[in-house]
Amino acid sequence: MNTQKMVEPGLVAADPLNRFYAVIPAGGVGTRLWPLSRAAAPKFLHDLTGSGSTLIRATYDRLEPLSGERVLLVTGDAHREAVCRQLPEIADANLVLETEPKDSGAAIGLAAAILFVRDPSAIMGSFAADQVISPVEKFQDAVREAIYTAATGKIVTIGIKPTHASTGFGYVRIGAPLSVAGAPRAHAVAKFVEKPSQEIAEEYLASGEYSWNAGMFVAPVDLMLHHLKANEPALYEGLMEIALAWDTPERVEVKNRVWPTLPKIAIDYAVAEPAADAGDVAVIPADFSWDDVGDFAAIARLSSAKESKNVKVIGDGARVFTEDSTGIVVSDTKRVIALVGIQDVVVVDTPDALLITTLAHSQLVKKAVDGLKAQGNTDVL
Repeated sequence: MNTQKMVEPGLVAADPLNRFYAVIPAGGVGTRLWPLSRAAAPKFLHDLTGSGSTLIRATYDRLEPLSGERVLLVTGDAHREAVCRQLPEIADANLVLETEPKDSGAAIGLAAAILFVRDPSAIMGSFAADQVISPVEKFQDAVREAIYTAATGKIVTIGIKPTHASTGFGYVRIGAPLSVAGAPRAHAVAKFVEKPSQEIAEEYLASGEYSWNAGMFVAPVDLMLHHLKANEPALYEGLMEIALAWDTPERVEVKNRVWPTLPKIAIDYAVAEPAADAGDVAVIPADFSWDDVGDFAAIARLSSAKESKNVKVIGDGARVFTEDSTGIVVSDTKRVIALVGIQDVVVVDTPDALLITTLAHSQLVKKAVDGLKAQGNTDVL
């Protein structure tokens, strides 16, 4: 792997685009995609749509035209080898390895702190590694607008235009337009709202005043850290201690000592929501297609895999026979799978675990994972 330090400290340029650094948090197991996604091989390491690229590779590729080599990737220690195989471009100094999960506040906060120590004028953009986005050009246009808006002193979220009344996403209420050069769609954020009930979600959709909160943030690193310090001072102090040692020989010792002591909190609660209350958050309403591939129903919807008589089949060499059936089969074995007279089925066949459910119940797969964990069957998780 390339060990040359890719991020040069002290980079200052008039154009905010030249101060942009991409941050890719790659965490979470994706329990609703078990047994395909597991702790040792989470969903971002898989090609779940048949595109030919894993989710993390696709994330890097759509950010690279904007950031170049200015990319930090935050992931777990256990995923280092797999991530480096898929993204050999990431410099060692820009690979941030968590010794244990600490939620997005610590993950994104540490990236902000490292960048601040290297370049206090940096503008960071955080984009999760497990999302499917198209067309890429519309995404990149929205990020450019977010960068120009962030340069005016704002934390900017990219809001996704809702396509249906989803109860699975948080929402952003769009406020008054902002006059930002290079960002005609920039608006103030009136407020963040949590995942709503079906009735409330339908009201949001009908009003046209809300976007989905996709968890994409673009912000000056000093402003991110300002709000982190104000709202989570213990987390801020710990992250800054690690960041100050990051580009020194003490990196590993300090990280291993401090990281386990950090509080767990989502970046939304630690920074975004308090910053919105302070009037420091803007939104770029975007109209590209976005999905976080949260369950097998999403894979069935997004995958370009071939269909066998109305059943989508994913897996090299999968041996599937269907008759009067619909749904999706994901196979990692050479076992013959025959479906006869069954509708909207989900079958996921791996060498040591078999899942059978329906598209309508795919969100409940997490309960199977919780149950197996409670029974002590952790070898398949």
